[in-house]
Amino acid sequence: MAFQMNGRKGFMSDINVTPLVDVMLVLLIIFMVTAPMMMQGIEVNLPETQTRYIKSREEPLILSITKDKKIYIENHPIGIEKLEPKLKTIFKYRKNKELLIRADKRLPYGFVIKVIAGVKRAGIDRVGVVTEPLEQ
Repeated sequence: MAFQMNGRKGFMSDINVTPLVDVMLVLLIIFMVTAPMMMQGIEVNLPETQTRYIKSREEPLILSITKDKKIYIENHPIGIEKLEPKLKTIFKYRKNKELLIRADKRLPYGFVIKVIAGVKRAGIDRVGVVTEPLEQ
């Protein structure tokens, strides 16, 4: 962008920040709208019960089991044979060994117990099961 100053041509060296601020505000709004949608995790049909909330000092690890017996640690798939060594590695340096299990209600009871047994063998002290509240 050229301009004339005292009869000489030169370039304007000031940065126009208005378009930069506009772009940043649009990006901020996009991230604010999409962030809650990205935190959904694995789709699991949870059983309904009447329970109390779990009180925890730090964010517990979430282990999800889908109706087709696929296991996820947070959003990462893992086979049942690799579950125990992976959990040992994850919890090696954690002080509070807490894990929450989100299991689909259509899963066979034996499979869920098999997963819980692997979690316990990995040395996890506290295991919780996530459920949906009863509709009144």
